[in-house]
Amino acid sequence: MVEQRADPWVYLHSDGYYYFTGSVPEYDRIELRRAKTLNELEQAETADVWTKQESGPGSKHIWAPEIHFYKGKWYIYFAAAREDAPFDHRIYVLENDAANPLEGTWIEKGQLKTNWESFSLDATTFEFNDILYLVWAQKAFDIEGNSNLYIAELENPWTLKGQQTLLSKPDQPWERIGFKVNEGAAVIKHKDKVFITYSGSATDDNYAMGLLTASDSSNLLNPKSWTKSEAPIFFSNPETGRYGPGHNSFTTTPDGKKDILIYHARPYKDIQGDPLFDANRHAWAQFFTWDDNGIPNLGRPGVEK
Repeated sequence: MVEQRADPWVYLHSDGYYYFTGSVPEYDRIELRRAKTLNELEQAETADVWTKQESGPGSKHIWAPEIHFYKGKWYIYFAAAREDAPFDHRIYVLENDAANPLEGTWIEKGQLKTNWESFSLDATTFEFNDILYLVWAQKAFDIEGNSNLYIAELENPWTLKGQQTLLSKPDQPWERIGFKVNEGAAVIKHKDKVFITYSGSATDDNYAMGLLTASDSSNLLNPKSWTKSEAPIFFSNPETGRYGPGHNSFTTTPDGKKDILIYHARPYKDIQGDPLFDANRHAWAQFFTWDDNGIPNLGRPGVEK
């Protein structure tokens, strides 16, 4: 769909445009683009809407931007570190009230403060029963590993309300290869269930996606409301040459009748050097369906269901 854009995020707006953002290989800015079809995004108009700071917070490794629309305004969530601590990320928020988010002024709302200060990234939001929720990845000092998944209610798009709840930690073997990671959450609602997909392990061919499931009548802030898949639901497919699929988002056809999975993957397995600095994580799109129990059936990378 778009080459060399990891962590792809697609939002289909009421104006009929697909808005797209993702991590650029340089990790130095936030780029937006839009098009009427997913296939047109590769050649679509683009705008660099935010560039890293010269020093201090937000000066290094700008990762995984997401664009959301809430109560008439656009919001971008992203993670950024500092030149003197290049892997000590925090979550930041931008706001824009223009009709077209490639235009207008993006205002820095600052760091989205969680309940404690530690490595944090991959924030996503969703609205359910008139409540705005945040789901994100963060390191806990008392849990082994790089990052866990948390959920909390938001007071407004840039302010946490109350306590954060641990949803998932990397306790399955497939989530602990190379690094012990749960990250890259995306939320989708279907019939009577709420689903959170997420990614685990290092960002090489071992990267894969898991699934959390809750009833839409449950308390989403209660960890007991969520059931975790024991095995990954989307993982490398040598037959189609797509390796390390993950950090996904969801969208639909313009008429809303068909669901579409957006994800990144590399076209090869062998990587020279650190996978984080291999630029060829491309953004892909494919249709998916739902099984008889209302569970997403994502197929395999390159093989639609």
